Amino acid sequence: MGSFSFWHWLIVLLVILIIFGAGKLPKVAGDLASGIKNFRKGMSEEDKDKDKSAEPPPVINQQSQPTGGAATGAPADKTAQH
Repeated sequence: MGSFSFWHWLIVLLVILIIFGAGKLPKVAGDLASGIKNFRKGMSEEDKDKDKSAEPPPVINQQSQPTGGAATGAPADKTAQH
């Protein structure tokens, strides 16, 4: 059951020619090549998206609002009352 000989590959090629015909083989090969090209393009775009998501999001400058203690005179943290 080792490797295929020359005659095995010749029979396989002959069967493929019978099934698809000589005129359709270039179209099938072209479709296969474009499928591989689209797959590679999609994989490279996915890698670029991963690189962009690894960057930290931009910081938006916001002024903080006092919560609790400063306006009322009471401490904002309950543990600071001691």
